[in-house]
Amino acid sequence: MTIFSKIIAGQIPSYKIAEDDMFFAFLDIAPLRQGHTLVVPKIETDKFFDMPNDYLARILLFSKPIANAIEKAFTCNRCGLTVIGLEVPHAHLHLIPIDSVHDMDFKKQKLKLSPEEFNATQQKIISNL
Repeated sequence: MTIFSKIIAGQIPSYKIAEDDMFFAFLDIAPLRQGHTLVVPKIETDKFFDMPNDYLARILLFSKPIANAIEKAFTCNRCGLTVIGLEVPHAHLHLIPIDSVHDMDFKKQKLKLSPEEFNATQQKIISNL
């Protein structure tokens, strides 16, 4: 069971943004920018493009209102998305509020937010869904 499966199952707490029968979205606990959200399928699939076609087709549709909410909640040029897939062996999509491509540089130091900041971030996104 991956750490993401444990989050989905509620065995590990998370700052949930949205959920449906196929996907679960929650704040990244080591964000590049405030509002950095992960979207994961509820099935365990290591590589993004190994997800079944119906999941591949629906992940962007599930993510679209979340990306729009991120853009409304935070001052940014747009909500960027990326698939890296090396950190956790469970397919996932990163949604990150960005102003430039450098905002998506995974080599830079991650933010360290307090629980209160995570809660405020979560509420800002959810209130814009």
